[in-house]
Amino acid sequence: MHRTPSLKDKLTRWLPRIVLSPSLVVVFVGVYLFIAWTAGISLSSSKMVPRFDFVGLEQYARLWATPRWETAVANLFIFTVLFLAITIALGLFIAILLDQQVRAEGFLRAVYLYPMALSFIVTGTAWKWILNPELGVQKVVNELGWTGFVFDWITRPEYAIYCVVIAAVWQSTGFAMAIFLAGLRGIDTSIIKAAQIEGATLPRIYMSIIVPMLRPAFLSVVVLLSYISIKSFDLVLALTGGGPGSATEMPSTFMFSATFKRNQMGIGAASAMMMLMTVAAIIVPYLYSELKENRNAH
Repeated sequence: MHRTPSLKDKLTRWLPRIVLSPSLVVVFVGVYLFIAWTAGISLSSSKMVPRFDFVGLEQYARLWATPRWETAVANLFIFTVLFLAITIALGLFIAILLDQQVRAEGFLRAVYLYPMALSFIVTGTAWKWILNPELGVQKVVNELGWTGFVFDWITRPEYAIYCVVIAAVWQSTGFAMAIFLAGLRGIDTSIIKAAQIEGATLPRIYMSIIVPMLRPAFLSVVVLLSYISIKSFDLVLALTGGGPGSATEMPSTFMFSATFKRNQMGIGAASAMMMLMTVAAIIVPYLYSELKENRNAH
């Protein structure tokens, strides 16, 4: 006999939906609705104010014909490659060192993870002081007696992008280290012991056995760091402001300048959509592989 649901049963079923509904509404309006709005603006002739006409891909054609956008894309490529390579290498190296059960491991983990607690605005401002020739490293070294030492990368267009890389690596290495260390701690130690019995050295064990087993950790780090590099707006704004000139211009700073400084809302929206498509090209395959792996596991 079918039992009529009681008030308690109805509350148990509907209460989670009621509690989550405000968050879902905020996400829908603040994320998906604005994505749709930005996509519409990128297909219009909007400049200072939004226009709701349709000009097709005209704004995208104008975007890719803009030299400053090409500079931003080139800078993003340089920054992303160096940022990922250095951060992953340092993070993995530190994780392997900490995996050796060193003394004060908890303290060292906290030290390496501390930069992640800072915002990119704070990081950019701090490194702006450190790299300033009149305040930071160059001045300190000169005052110690090495008067010929010069470290003025932040003021030189050909080197300024590497200053952004330095600051980003400093902040994100601890994050990569934590992911790799978690992966290392999840590996059965009997594998290492068996390899040592066979005569393999510890470096050989890590390079040939342990590191290949960290594929899920590598994939997670690459995806998340790629996302960080693509949306690197606050770090660049605080550290260099996109300069000198356009030497450290990024797609994110280009979008901000085009929309709010140069009254080119349509081009700004088009650049935002290009960034969204780049992020989607990274995130969607990752999510697909994770879902496929979970289905295969079940």
